[in-house]
Amino acid sequence: MRIKKLYKVTFLHLGKCYELYARHVASSSLWGFTEVGELVFESAGEGLLVDPTEERLREEFKDTRVLHLPMQSVVRIEEVESKGALVIRDASDGQKITPFPMPPRSR
Repeated sequence: MRIKKLYKVTFLHLGKCYELYARHVASSSLWGFTEVGELVFESAGEGLLVDPTEERLREEFKDTRVLHLPMQSVVRIEEVESKGALVIRDASDGQKITPFPMPPRSR
């Protein structure tokens, strides 16, 4: 049986830094975007403990098949062995992010 790869995707959105887990990451057919699909969440009702961050993210992305993230919002993509806790934090919390360089606009 072939084990599917697992990716931890860290990206910026509306002043927050999100960390999600996904099974699919690739260059998008939309120029300048990264495609993130098959988001991974724990099964609902699997245990007694409920992670409010995971519930919030599950609700926010419940109808999402594929995310197309702008390249400059992606902080990091890691291939990992196992899923950890999902995270949403303020982007200013100890993170110094340099924006992706873009070509100058023509006049």
